[in-house]
Amino acid sequence: MRKWGFKMADFHGTTILAVRRKGKVAVAGDGQVTLNSTVIKHHAKKVRRIFNDKIIVGFAGATADALNFSERLEQKLERFNGNLTRSAVELAKDWRTDKYLRRLEAMMIAVDESKMFLLSGNGDVIEPDDDHIGIGSGGVVAQAAAAALLKHTDLDAKSIVKEAMAIAASICVYTNDTVTIEEM
Repeated sequence: MRKWGFKMADFHGTTILAVRRKGKVAVAGDGQVTLNSTVIKHHAKKVRRIFNDKIIVGFAGATADALNFSERLEQKLERFNGNLTRSAVELAKDWRTDKYLRRLEAMMIAVDESKMFLLSGNGDVIEPDDDHIGIGSGGVVAQAAAAALLKHTDLDAKSIVKEAMAIAASICVYTNDTVTIEEM
């Protein structure tokens, strides 16, 4: 698929990581956006709070699609009184029946005080077995670093995402060290 003369696969540059520990959850996203081999933005904000600051989302993929995805999730949250599980499942149901939604090239991590989900561009709703999940170009690196930090340190959730994102930035060329962190 081409937009503005570029293939969507040419866009890289997102690492999103969520970690839950000791009753707190932190979600971090790097600020880098690249086009082919060129960094075109250093300070993108890919993590934000929605639904009266009760839900934190971090998104990867085409920006307009990710924002649309986030807005649709927020509409579901309003409809289902902030129930993240129900909202995510209902959004996935819509995904299966709406041709426009099936074309969104984005994925998202959504968390509240007790739940953590990966919402994929295929209409999947995945609750990780562990208390951490990563997506995007450096997501695997950040998730691996978080897993090690969870196992071998007593750091809190915010400190773990900060350290794990620094590790991802040192390895993944599509991840920078300008990080946005939201915590609840």
